[in-house]
Amino acid sequence: MGLLDSIAGSLLGKLGGEQGGMAQIALDMFNQNGGLTGILDKFKEGGLAEQAASWVGKGENIPISADQLSSVLGNGAIAEMAAKFGISPETLSAQIAEHLPTVIDKMTPNGEVEADSGNLLSTVLGMLK
Repeated sequence: MGLLDSIAGSLLGKLGGEQGGMAQIALDMFNQNGGLTGILDKFKEGGLAEQAASWVGKGENIPISADQLSSVLGNGAIAEMAAKFGISPETLSAQIAEHLPTVIDKMTPNGEVEADSGNLLSTVLGMLK
């Protein structure tokens, strides 16, 4: 784990409760999948390019289901993250599917992935205020 991950984990742990847990899950998911670009590529490769493009673009965000999310990220990865936080994979998939479009939308306010778009920690903390 890198220094920034360690600092982020410490900050998120201080949030406590469900918000801190979901923020940590988001950070872990992005780290495991190559950041914002990696996550978007996974959704494109998984047949959900239109949805992923809508989250980055300036229009309406097309939602995804928990099943679509599990299909793209893999049931094993979801189960592993869920176990780490003591929740069921189904609950985790539903929560990620609910929040991921908004997180990516807020990370790309100009409608495109830019050099500074990958600041997940700042985005998530801003959403928790």
